[in-house]
Amino acid sequence: MTKAIKLLTALPPAQRERLMTLAREVSFPEDARIFEAGGTADRFWVIRSGAVSLDQRVNALHRVTVAGLGAGDLLGWSWLFPPHQWDFGAVAFSPVRAYEFDAAAVLRLCQEDPQLGLTLVRTVAEVLAHRLEMTRGKLMEQYTMHRRGGAL
Repeated sequence: MTKAIKLLTALPPAQRERLMTLAREVSFPEDARIFEAGGTADRFWVIRSGAVSLDQRVNALHRVTVAGLGAGDLLGWSWLFPPHQWDFGAVAFSPVRAYEFDAAAVLRLCQEDPQLGLTLVRTVAEVLAHRLEMTRGKLMEQYTMHRRGGAL
């Protein structure tokens, strides 16, 4: 199993410092919708405190929580990949404080410093691999519970 990666601590100190020059401190109250699936992904966040739920709309009235994020976690990766639209929605589960990064500014920084760009992409890929593994585990758990329930 992959281990959880925290974006800022995964970057070498000099690269972290360069990235942090672009950070802006923001906060979201409990129950605030941070972004919606399909919206323009033009920024990302690193959560400083609080909890965020990632969700997927099942139909017009129902959403399913697909993951929970907390302190140190990367919120948003769709800014890095075309078509630059959110794949999930995100809502503050509790009051949240975060560092917000403008995607265009980060991509410019990555062009100026290709080593930072490579490290950032690799780190985001590790975050995604871990989340995919966790999601797969949850799906298997749900499948097993469903099969047991169906067999009774």
